[in-house]
Amino acid sequence: MKNRKILAGPYLFWAMSFIIIPLLMILYYGLTDKNGSFTLNNLSQMTTPENLKALGLALLLSFISTLICLVLAYPLAMILAEKNMNQTSFIVLIFILPMWMNFLLRTLAWQTLLEKNGVINSILNFLHLPEQSIINTPSAIVLGMVYNFLPFMVLPIYNVLSKIDKDVIHAARDLGANTAQTFFKIIMPLSIPGIISGITMVFVPSLTTFVISDLLGGSKILLIGNVIEQEFKQGSNWNVGSGLSLVLMLFIIASMALIAKYDKNGEGNTF
Repeated sequence: MKNRKILAGPYLFWAMSFIIIPLLMILYYGLTDKNGSFTLNNLSQMTTPENLKALGLALLLSFISTLICLVLAYPLAMILAEKNMNQTSFIVLIFILPMWMNFLLRTLAWQTLLEKNGVINSILNFLHLPEQSIINTPSAIVLGMVYNFLPFMVLPIYNVLSKIDKDVIHAARDLGANTAQTFFKIIMPLSIPGIISGITMVFVPSLTTFVISDLLGGSKILLIGNVIEQEFKQGSNWNVGSGLSLVLMLFIIASMALIAKYDKNGEGNTF
C-alpha cells in the first residue's frame, strides 16, 4: 500500500499544480473585485448584450458542429466495429494520426486551404470554377471544429459498439427483426453511453474554443471563448474573465452529470 501511495505522488502533485490550484484561482478571481472584496458582478457580465451574443453564437456553432460530428461518426464507428482487429487498428490509426500534430498547426493548415488565395480557390481557378469565400465565416469555424474534434466522437461510439455482444443482434434477427428494427431497438439504445460521451467531448471544447474562431474567423467572429481570452490577455481583467469562465463551467458540470447518468460504467471512455 505504501508503494502505491508513493507511485501516486507524481499524479497528485500534477493534479494539485495544474488542475486544483488553477481552478481555485479562477474561483477566487471570479467572485472578487480588484480590491479582493466579494462580488457577483463578474458573473453578471455574462448578461451584457455583447457577451450574450457571443455565448449564443458559440452555443449555436457548437451544436451544429457536434451534430455534424455525430452524423459522420456513427456510421464510421459501425463500420469499424464490424471490421476485424487488423483492419480496425489501421483505420483508427488514420483518425488518431492527425491528433499527433499540434492543434494550432492543424488549424493553420485549414486557414491555408480556405483563404482567398489558398489551395482550394487555386484549384477552383484552375478548373475555371467560381471562387468560394469560406474563410472568416461561421462555416469556416464549424469546419475547423468538425475536423479537430471528430475523432473525439468516433472513438467513444466505436468503443461501445465494439463491446455489443453479436449474439444479441443475431437473436433479434432470428426473432424476425429487420435491419431498421435491430438498429433502433438494439444497437442504438446500447450505444447511448458512447453517444453521450462523444457529444460531451465535442460540444464542450467547441463551446470554449478561441483558437479556431481566431484563425478561421479572422477575429471578426467573437465566440464566448474569444471574449474570455480578451479579458485575460488584452484587458488584463482577470476578475471578469474568471467570472465568465465560471459561468461556462456550468455547461461542463452539466455535461459531466449527463455522462454520470448515462455512462455509469465508463463504457464510452476511450482514454
